[in-house]
This record gives sequence, structure tokens and C-alpha cells, in this order.
Amino acid sequence: QVQLVESGGGLVQYGGSLRLSCSSSRSIPSFSTMGWYRRAPGQQRELVASISSSGSTNYDYYVKGRFTISRDDAKNTLYLQMNSLKSEDTAVYYCNARVSNRKGWDVYNTDYWGQGTQVTVSS
Repeated sequence: QVQLVESGGGLVQYGGSLRLSCSSSRSIPSFSTMGWYRRAPGQQRELVASISSSGSTNYDYYVKGRFTISRDDAKNTLYLQMNSLKSEDTAVYYCNARVSNRKGWDVYNTDYWGQGTQVTVSS
């Protein structure tokens, strides 16, 4: 069983910065992709940023240029540096790790989730 533990959330002022961390019990190069999702009150969970095993990154349009996803393989830790935070960034942030297995034309994904960490941006 994989355990993902997030930390680094909290209350920050508009325009401030936070760095989220996600510590994995499994070696992170073993995952196909890792990512950060968030769920704002009354909203569905959405992808914020992801990073593949090869290191390629992907960002949601609204955080591109402000957030940076990275990982430290030696520490088995995923990070999300969040700068220029806005009120609309307020949400619970979740770490995700995905293992993808291909069988013929089909791809089977196994997802692991952390418990979430609250980020609140005050205006």
C-alpha cells in the first residue's frame, strides 16, 4: 500500500507564497505520473499540475506561470511551489500518484491519494 502525506498548507495573504510537499512511502520514479489536485468549496476536484516519470510537466491554465511542480527522487518527495497566490486558489490540495500499465491497446491506471492539505488565501 502506498502512503502519500502532504504538508505545507496554511493561511497566506493575497500575493503570498506557499510550498506544498508530498512524501511518498514508495520510490517516486516507480510512478508513471504524479500530480497535485485541488478541490475548492462546492467544486469538483481539478488537476493543478502534474509531472511524468520523464520529468515533463503540465499545468492548469490558471496556475501556469505562478505554480511550479517538482520532485526530489532521492527524498521521494513531490513539491508544489505556489507564488502570487489569489483568493481563488483557496482549496484543499491533494497529492496524487498514478501507476499506468498497458496491456495491448488498453491502459489500466491505479491512483493513490494523500489526505489533503488546506490552503487558504486571504484577501
